[in-house]
Amino acid sequence: MKKGGFPGGMGIPGGMNNLMKQAQRMQRQMQEQQKELESKEFTGTAGGGAVTVTMSGKRIVTKVHIDPAACDPEDAETLEEMIMAAVNNAGEQIDGAGADNLGALAGGLGGGLGQLGGLGL
Repeated sequence: MKKGGFPGGMGIPGGMNNLMKQAQRMQRQMQEQQKELESKEFTGTAGGGAVTVTMSGKRIVTKVHIDPAACDPEDAETLEEMIMAAVNNAGEQIDGAGADNLGALAGGLGGGLGQLGGLGL
């Protein structure tokens, strides 16, 4: 048994040092991708384009456009629902972009995560 370490690296090729380096590299990549995501804009629409809402990747609404034809004083509820739908649509796009980034990182691990099962992770 090696002094101060896990016996034989617990079946992980390259031992714990490689695993730690890979985790640090992934953390840096995730931080970079989060910054990139936050700098993008996402536009959600509702009512066939009658309402559009643009949000930053930080989920801050930066633009709202409402077609004047959608402004019926007798039916404010429909306009409110379209605004909520457009905001939610933009949020879903942000979520999808974040999931795509995580999927790309996980794909870069290859079979490495499967070998963590022996560690109880």
